[in-house]
Amino acid sequence: MNAPPLAARPRSRWWRRAILPAALLVLTSPGARAQVTIEGRIALPKTRTTPVVTQRYEIVTKGGVFSTNPPLAVVYLEGSFPKSATPAAVQMTQKDLSFQPSLLPLQVGARVEFPNLDDTYHNIFSFSPAKRFDLGRYRANETPVPSVVFEVPGLVTLRCDIHEHMRALILVLDTPHFVITDPEGNFRLTGLPAGRYTLKAWVDSKTTRELPVELTAQGSLRVEFPAVPK
Repeated sequence: MNAPPLAARPRSRWWRRAILPAALLVLTSPGARAQVTIEGRIALPKTRTTPVVTQRYEIVTKGGVFSTNPPLAVVYLEGSFPKSATPAAVQMTQKDLSFQPSLLPLQVGARVEFPNLDDTYHNIFSFSPAKRFDLGRYRANETPVPSVVFEVPGLVTLRCDIHEHMRALILVLDTPHFVITDPEGNFRLTGLPAGRYTLKAWVDSKTTRELPVELTAQGSLRVEFPAVPK
């Protein structure tokens, strides 16, 4: 059998090298345009014992620390990225006297709409330094739907001036690459560009884990955030 033409042969050999013990894996292929996938897991805190409706997350605070219950994390890639188009508008609804979703990560410049789906008034506001606003009282199906643009990175805590128990968190990020973990702490980021970055995992308002990563080829990267020291 004749050997395949030179152009059909693999142009490079894949190899691996450890950057951090049990932390990250670098895949290299010279000349290829990187579309890397990072997947892995971060150990999450235990679920609080307060009752939570199935498939619904609530925002809890203890000692001034805000987090979700059951716990979730937001994993994102921090670094220098080309300027992207204005992010599409997203929604955080008020339904059954709660915010849905209760945790919303978004890119700087994104607009969030706050439709009211309850048969009562709501009054959404924030005193957070990253974004202060007060939408005032509004009914269901009000037009236009109240909305806010988030121009500054940071954590924004939302409340309702009418229903004291209602809380939500918006995590404004200066990156287009982010994802929320599943309840077990698993995550998957896809379509990432080549470069050196910091991979971060937001766990609560006082806890953000991070690891350096270098992405230089097509392929996948497995990352395990070490457990939080007790």
